[in-house]
Amino acid sequence: MIAASRSRFAACAMMALAAAALFHATGLRAQAWPAKPVRILVPYPPGGANDIVARALQPALAAALGQPVTVENRGGGATQIGTEAIARSAPDGHSLLLTNIALGANPALFAKLPYDTTRDLAPITLISTVPLVLVVHPSLGVKTIGEFVARARARPGAIDYASAGNGSANHLVMEMFRAAAGISVVHVPYKGFGPAMGDLVAGHVTAAFGTTLASLPQVRAGKLRALGISSARRSPVAPEVPTIAESGVAGFDVNEWQMLLAPAGTPGAAIERMQREVVAALQVPEVRARFTELGATPVGSSTAEAQAFLRGELARWADLAKKVGIKPQD
Repeated sequence: MIAASRSRFAACAMMALAAAALFHATGLRAQAWPAKPVRILVPYPPGGANDIVARALQPALAAALGQPVTVENRGGGATQIGTEAIARSAPDGHSLLLTNIALGANPALFAKLPYDTTRDLAPITLISTVPLVLVVHPSLGVKTIGEFVARARARPGAIDYASAGNGSANHLVMEMFRAAAGISVVHVPYKGFGPAMGDLVAGHVTAAFGTTLASLPQVRAGKLRALGISSARRSPVAPEVPTIAESGVAGFDVNEWQMLLAPAGTPGAAIERMQREVVAALQVPEVRARFTELGATPVGSSTAEAQAFLRGELARWADLAKKVGIKPQD
């Protein structure tokens, strides 16, 4: 009788242990990331540098993660609409933001944002940097940075420049150039760089900072003239174009950049895994070839480095806004 009771007890104990093990395994599977498709939101219309970078990474990330990776474009509001959407998303690692220089500049350009940059978002990795090239319509009659600066100083406000909108890289890099060179030029914002480039080629505006991918075809077709590259070193895709620094604006060095972020509170394991997979994807030959076409330099920073980089950008653009008298928009 006692032996039978012991046998039943042992059997019950084994069943309990088995149930516990099954529950634990099920719990681990439920917590595994990614458990569903991963969405990368780009806060710009299709076709720009951020969209190109996201779609270049997409196949490699999907293969590595074992889940579909989708790229969603949600432009508007100087990236605020898309950025807010991710800041308010569930912090489970399945909704991410791939954005750019505007993230660091917007707190200096807008009096009130619908999100807090450092509180609501968690940097994952700095993906890449992209220099911009200052291009002008041939009718301006200048061929060098020195001639452009001299013309702008001689006729303050006579030169206008196009951008993809307030807070875009085209806008910010020109504002930094304006401050460094001590010139006055007029900003003409567009809803995207496509329309801006169209008007520049047509001669309706005079100048713009554009990516090499957007600008060089027009330069090589003779429709625009390239004066200088914004980075400290010449671009390998346009080695004939001098840097702005070597053209007389000492120390000038600014780049567009792309960063991947998650909503604050996203599990560290998901952030660490995504950081590793992006770094690995940047080594894929097809991905690197697409970055080369864009004129981009792959980075693949650590999470800590991305956080420090973003803090530096927030400080840089806050200082520039004060220096050139940019008043935050309501």
